[in-house]
Amino acid sequence: MNDSKSDVLTRVLGLDYGSVRIGVALSDPLKIIAQGYTTIDNTSRFFEQLVKIIAEKNVTLIVVGLPLTLKGERGIKSDEVDDFIVKLKMNTPLDVVQWDERFTSKSAQQSIIAMGTKKMKRRDKGKIDEVAAAIMLQGFLDQTKRSLCC
Repeated sequence: MNDSKSDVLTRVLGLDYGSVRIGVALSDPLKIIAQGYTTIDNTSRFFEQLVKIIAEKNVTLIVVGLPLTLKGERGIKSDEVDDFIVKLKMNTPLDVVQWDERFTSKSAQQSIIAMGTKKMKRRDKGKIDEVAAAIMLQGFLDQTKRSLCC
């Protein structure tokens, strides 16, 4: 049996950055499906919690949502996300990729409604951030799979 590191299935982690909290999503080990994982408060303990998830879930790549305007241009929040990515690179050894996150929060709200979630639970902004991270990561996974296979 070969125990080489390359045989281990790894995951991709998606982050939906916010000033208050950060939505976290994970791919499955085959990197086909993204699923909301949690939200982490955007505090001084964020990186400590993130590094723990990275180790536990065998993450090898981080995808961060880049807030673009409707025209596809960098928005006001883009500079804040750039600063966050610099800190990510300083606190983790992983590659970090930016990915367009336009419409993910709106899609997340619609998905939560479509799942039949009760009105009070729909107000949980943390759940919206988590689902938005999953939608953004799924877009990345779908696009990169097409790029690799076609």
